[in-house]
Amino acid sequence: MGATEPSRRGPDVTEVAPSGPGGLLDVLNVAAILLDAQGRIDLWSPQAEDLFGYSTEEALGQYAVQLLVRDEHLEQVLTLFAQVMEGGTSWAGVFPIRHKDGSTRMVEFRNMRLQDDQQDYWALGLATDQTTVRQVERDLALSARLVSQSPIGLGVLDTDLRYVSVNPAEERMNGVPAAEHIGRHVRDVLPFLDESFEAAMHEVLATGIPITDQYTVGRTPADPEHDHAWSVSFYRLEAPNGTVLGVATSSVDVTERHRVVEEQRHTALTLQRSLLPHPPPRRPGLEIAARYRPAQATIEIGGDWFDVMPLNGDKTALVVGDVMGSGVAAAATMGQLRTATRTLADLDLPPAQVLHHLDRITDGLGEAIATCVYAVYDPCTAQCQVSLAGHLPPVLHHPDGTRELLDLPTGAPLGGCGVTFHTTTLDIEPGDQLVLYTDGLVETRDQAIDVRLGALLDILDDPNRSLDETCDLLLRGLRHPGDHDDVALLIARAGPAPAGEDTAES
Repeated sequence: MGATEPSRRGPDVTEVAPSGPGGLLDVLNVAAILLDAQGRIDLWSPQAEDLFGYSTEEALGQYAVQLLVRDEHLEQVLTLFAQVMEGGTSWAGVFPIRHKDGSTRMVEFRNMRLQDDQQDYWALGLATDQTTVRQVERDLALSARLVSQSPIGLGVLDTDLRYVSVNPAEERMNGVPAAEHIGRHVRDVLPFLDESFEAAMHEVLATGIPITDQYTVGRTPADPEHDHAWSVSFYRLEAPNGTVLGVATSSVDVTERHRVVEEQRHTALTLQRSLLPHPPPRRPGLEIAARYRPAQATIEIGGDWFDVMPLNGDKTALVVGDVMGSGVAAAATMGQLRTATRTLADLDLPPAQVLHHLDRITDGLGEAIATCVYAVYDPCTAQCQVSLAGHLPPVLHHPDGTRELLDLPTGAPLGGCGVTFHTTTLDIEPGDQLVLYTDGLVETRDQAIDVRLGALLDILDDPNRSLDETCDLLLRGLRHPGDHDDVALLIARAGPAPAGEDTAES
């Protein structure tokens, strides 16, 4: 049996739209029977045929009591029928009826008197199987109890994202009485919530795909002065016939965990940054900018680093490295390699030899593995020597806007011990930019590395942009919330050759 229900198209527009089969009335399979004043069947719905077993042809014109009631119940039924027809009062209850197959079934009845325009009386009976009604009642009672007693905040919103109901836990979390939720848009009830909360509900409504354990941070009227955090899941509510009813939310307050995590993250970040140079020193013939960004999906310390080191003759060593793994062990290894690199740089060795020694040092640190790019720029010769140890290729960005991934021998990561490293010499023109970075800038789980390197080149569109702006642009354009890897980024732009005086230690 189909039904119709209002369908919202806007705040002031309501239309009647078919709900299709499978609604609550279909679940209950409500039968309708119309009797004349003498108790003969005048109308017989298809649901009555399903419930009682008699076809319309078999039922119409028959006395209902003779067709459906056993002899021992005749007097009681006739008395009830007379009360309804004479007094105009309705009657509701459970009564045993005789099915066509001879069995007795308990049926929920509601009977009422009707009057037509001829002043004639009729009796309307609505009936459904008692077992089905009791099951629905039990389901509703269980659902209501689970919702009301759940420690998890539960909310139901319609397709316009206006609250239909909230349970007591949600009421307490939001600090807004349940009655003040109903009919109001989520942004009116919780104006301080992160925009991702509403965006997630729109996505679930559109796709039907649940979103689980979304981390949401914001403030509520319960505590407007402090941030709170929730783990929220969203799922679309649909009627049995597929009609979209709205979206449901379940929220777990994780504020205490959020605060602990933020404190640990701050501590880890402070330790990590204490191991890096800030800001990069000024060097003759070079303009330098650098950034370090921790992983956004973890509180653990990372192993990425960068360094800028003065060498003899106004030369500058530029280093970016990445120790595999995370945590204190990775940070400790990173600190040791950074110290070793600075010591080796003082010997003014060619880049390949520096990496050769770092390889042996890394091998002596246990199971540590690291990648590294080591470059030495000489402003007097306008040349840069570069060596890689299993690292992604640097980018050379020219003043005319062209940019290229440098085709260099990749080498092997540090820690393999005994591999050969190669040094490549590049001619550097004034205005050329050398971009060094760790894999956290470009690697993702869902895109090929070639695609991501292409995106890196695309972002480097303006050679005249300040290096600080370029660093920030790369991080905004390539990093995403929830990234699981930290990033070290260093950009050096060649300037005019330095003056004759020695500024190596400036």
